[in-house]
Amino acid sequence: MVKNATYLILLSLIFTSCASKKYLMEDVKNFKKENHLSTSKDFMITSQGHYSSKAAKEVIDKGGNIIDAMAAISFVISVERPQSTGIGGGGFLLFYEKKTDTVHAFDFREKAPLRSDSKMYLDKSGNEIDRKSLDGIFAVGVPGLVKGVLEIHKKYGKLKRADVLKSAIDLARNGMPVYEELRRALKGREKVLCKYESSKKIFCPGGELLKEGEVLKQNDLANTLERISRFGEKDFYHGETMRKIVSTSKKYKGLLTRKDFRKYNVVNRRPISGTYKNLKIYSMSPPSSGGVHIIQILNILENTNLKKNGPYHPKSIHYVSSAMEMAFADRAAYLGDSDFVKVPLKGLTSKKYAKRLFDKIKENEAFKKEDISKGDAPAYESDHTTHFTIMDKEGNTVVSTQTINGWFGSGLVAEGTGIVLNNEMDDFSTKPGAMNLFGAVGSKQNLVAPEKRPLSSMSPTIVFKDGEVKLGVGTPSGTRILTCVMQTILNYFEYEKPLYEAVAMARYHHQWRPHQIRFDEASLSSSVVSELEEMGHKVKFKNLGCRIQAVAKEGDVITGVSDPRGEGKALGF
Repeated sequence: MVKNATYLILLSLIFTSCASKKYLMEDVKNFKKENHLSTSKDFMITSQGHYSSKAAKEVIDKGGNIIDAMAAISFVISVERPQSTGIGGGGFLLFYEKKTDTVHAFDFREKAPLRSDSKMYLDKSGNEIDRKSLDGIFAVGVPGLVKGVLEIHKKYGKLKRADVLKSAIDLARNGMPVYEELRRALKGREKVLCKYESSKKIFCPGGELLKEGEVLKQNDLANTLERISRFGEKDFYHGETMRKIVSTSKKYKGLLTRKDFRKYNVVNRRPISGTYKNLKIYSMSPPSSGGVHIIQILNILENTNLKKNGPYHPKSIHYVSSAMEMAFADRAAYLGDSDFVKVPLKGLTSKKYAKRLFDKIKENEAFKKEDISKGDAPAYESDHTTHFTIMDKEGNTVVSTQTINGWFGSGLVAEGTGIVLNNEMDDFSTKPGAMNLFGAVGSKQNLVAPEKRPLSSMSPTIVFKDGEVKLGVGTPSGTRILTCVMQTILNYFEYEKPLYEAVAMARYHHQWRPHQIRFDEASLSSSVVSELEEMGHKVKFKNLGCRIQAVAKEGDVITGVSDPRGEGKALGF
């Protein structure tokens, strides 16, 4: 173990100075920094899609406001990224309304069908039925995105519904070339997409999977969006679109009924909030675990001086990953849909509790696997969610994370609609102790129940300083969402990195189980790895999958960064 204090100081200086160069992740195909970084004095959009960001600009040019931009992005990105999100899914949204100085939190997460039950994915012997919660109609939760977006738009938007849906309809009707990320997702889900005729005709026309550069047209989806443009949420939850989804469910002997759609409701929740030094942080409350544990981790880290050593010093990594580990152990034991289970939010986010946890961390020694209290880690959504962030010059801010769960959700398109149905039911626990697709272990807190919303890690977050909004941030990527968002906050505010570097810097993740620190690929020197291993940490290199979308207000300038690891677009105007 390194004991020489002079060497440690020198090492910290080296790694701090290297962070802006060696640890910037700019190795994506056709990378162009101008796509990922933008500044403006009036309006900023960062999203995971070029068409989506441009659609938002178009509605602003028509006289729309930030909520009109939100609605335009939500529908366009459903067309542009059918592998990640869509109107067959759901999500969370935070909206800071400057004129009322209020942060609103909206939950339009999918719900379990009324006919679902806690043993629906088990056979008579109590064993899991392979892939039943992942592929096909039994994987589908009641979608909430359409109702969520349209209810928010009706209350806060300025333009007509048809204005914010036009770009999505045009993109679905006219088509777009298949890009690299979409091609990979198509290939990854080829088996299930080419199984169902309704999915096959869109993504495997003529029996051949679409290739990169070929045009993806979604005519049935365009027709569905046109009905929504005319009739609003009534079409999706009471009208023709609802009937077609339910008819598809009946065809495959699924659980979805008309009553499921009639009863679906959006919940206006109280956002979770906390402080880190001189910052005030708002994030999503349960059924998301993200906000709770972002604040819990920052509370723990407030007890040490991370800036002194810098972001890539072994001690910084040791303290941050140990805090992550303890938070995920608590996530396992306590988190679920707060409408169904009791979640001790006040205790989990208290400074006093955080100090007790901090005192457990040994300066130069990692926790052993048995050191942290046991619990059953809940399931979580996949890497393939999407996120966007919007801010205007007044400080109004929207952060929203939306998903259909895994690549192409259930793989089943509702016949005659073009809607890729989610596989959000896999975010529930199939049974206590069972692992889901992503290696997380199930807990009784997150078992299936009628109308229950599955636990999530989605963490749309807004940060304030001195009473003014300073940062809106979020990302996809399952359990890594909350640690990637938390590290972006640390990079920007604690380590005082420019926003682009704060987003582009390599990140790491520890979720208690498996018992390891997972780093962005090739992101650390061998000397740092060696010292972490000497402390007792197990180190693994694997892409975290995060695609941070961040917007910061810096005086009169708004800076936007769309993660350079992805194919998104930062657009200021």
